[in-house]
Amino acid sequence: MKLTNKTEKIIRDAIRRAKDEKRPLSLLFVCLGNICRSPAADGIMHDMAAKAGMEDKLIIDSCGFYGGHAGDLPDSRMRQAGRQRGYDFTHRSRTIRPTDFENFDLIFGMDDRNLADLHEAAPTLEAEEKIIPMAELAQNHPDVDAVPDPYWSGADGFYHVLNILEDGCGRLLEMIQNS
Repeated sequence: MKLTNKTEKIIRDAIRRAKDEKRPLSLLFVCLGNICRSPAADGIMHDMAAKAGMEDKLIIDSCGFYGGHAGDLPDSRMRQAGRQRGYDFTHRSRTIRPTDFENFDLIFGMDDRNLADLHEAAPTLEAEEKIIPMAELAQNHPDVDAVPDPYWSGADGFYHVLNILEDGCGRLLEMIQNS
C-alpha cells in the first residue's frame, strides 16, 4: 500500500497544528485486542522517538476494541519477538475511549476491521479525518495493505508484523522530523 496524498496531508497538517500550538504531537495506535500489533507499534515508536531525542515532542499510546485483555501485558510471543530486536513492550491493554478522538492528533488502524470500527466510533467528521491505515506508512512493504494480526500465526507472523511496524514508524518519525 502506498502513502496517499490525502494521508500525507492529514499527517503534515496534524504535525503543523501541534507545532503552531507549541504542544506535543499525539499518536494513537489501534488494533483489536491491544495485545499484539498496537502495543508493538506503541513500543517501537517510543523507542525510535527516544533514540531521536524526540520523546518530549510526542505523546504515544495504543488501545483496542476488544476489552477481554484489559490490563494485560502484550502477548508473550510479541514481547519475545520484540525483546529479540531490543524492544521492551510493557504497555497495558486498554479499550478505546470516546475521548481518544479528542485527545489524539492521529489515530492509526492496523487493518480494515480496525479502520471500519474506528470510523464507526468517531463522533464527528473531524475525528474521522484523524484515522489513518498504518500499512500506508510501510514504504518498504508496498505489497502490504494491512498489518496482519499475528495472534493465530506462528513466530514468523510476529516478526513480519515487527518488520511492517518498524518500517511504518520509521517513516512516520521521518515525516515528523522533516516538518
